[in-house]
Amino acid sequence: MADLLVKKAVKEFAKEHGMRFPDRVIEALDVKVKDLLTKASERADGNNRKTVMEHDL
Repeated sequence: MADLLVKKAVKEFAKEHGMRFPDRVIEALDVKVKDLLTKASERADGNNRKTVMEHDL
């Protein structure tokens, strides 16, 4: 299941937009978030930083 995302928060967001997000969508979104954070971490590391900045995203 989703490790980084709060399932309830994602479902509330969907509801506010008149949509439903099944668990599989939340799981896929979690994979995307992990990928984004991994790439941002690699960019920060490549720039000799230990802090990920918004421009790394």
